[in-house]
Amino acid sequence: MALDRRIVELYDEYTHKPLDRRVFMNRLFLLAGSAGAAEAALALLEPNYAHAQQVAPDDARITASRLEQSVDGVALKGYLVAPKAAGRRGGVLVIHENRGLNPHIEDITRRMALAGFTALGLDFLTPLGGTPADPDAARALFPQLSAEAVVQQARAALKLLVSRSDATGKTGAIGFCWGGGAVNDLAVSAPELAAGVVFYGRPPDLAKVPQIKARMLIQQASRDTRLVEMVPDYEKALKAAGIRHEIIIYPDVDHAFLNDTSAERYNAATAKVAWDRSVAFLAAETGAA
Repeated sequence: MALDRRIVELYDEYTHKPLDRRVFMNRLFLLAGSAGAAEAALALLEPNYAHAQQVAPDDARITASRLEQSVDGVALKGYLVAPKAAGRRGGVLVIHENRGLNPHIEDITRRMALAGFTALGLDFLTPLGGTPADPDAARALFPQLSAEAVVQQARAALKLLVSRSDATGKTGAIGFCWGGGAVNDLAVSAPELAAGVVFYGRPPDLAKVPQIKARMLIQQASRDTRLVEMVPDYEKALKAAGIRHEIIIYPDVDHAFLNDTSAERYNAATAKVAWDRSVAFLAAETGAA
């Protein structure tokens, strides 16, 4: 049985505003009607990383390692994964949600490598000490992270990916929620970006849209009204600037529909369509096999 929409929307407010945990739990209890019902709802909404893992870290088809490197004076830390099969491949920067580089994003990075890319899940909280284990603590750090620091790290990561001996010389980026907005910001700042895939992310500064050189794939959820309402103006700016783009609003799904750590918001059928579309899009633009 589906949760009360008010509970789903409250959780969205908690993760994005964000609400204090105590305030969230008090409001959840009132909506659910009892402590047991509140706990049951939370179990459907909060991430379960082990349950959702699709690719094991030691999968024989990939090589995964922890990255700690400086590029042009920019300190980068992250999770680098590549296929073991020989060949030249495009690089893809994977940009996390506002929980930082967690096990789910690492799993996404492995999935991207299995799709034929060299994938880098970057920890954008590195300037603030890295992603903490507590997701509430992670969320609290994002307002302290400057847009300039995000773009600086992302461009350094793209340079690292394109410098590899197995690289095609073209890179893309894929981001989710906060990371979707970061992909948009990267696109207006990095002419070297070949492709940007945005999952439920805010648009960039519309005045800067004409600076985009990448082909863009924008994917939103119909129930995510806050972001859907921003689509027309962004689309108008993309069209006016002649930017190659596709915008898809998937019907009857929630924000974070691709995130399979949350049983309530995840939509398996739509997630598969959106993932396959993203992989094909990135392959076409980065030269991946």
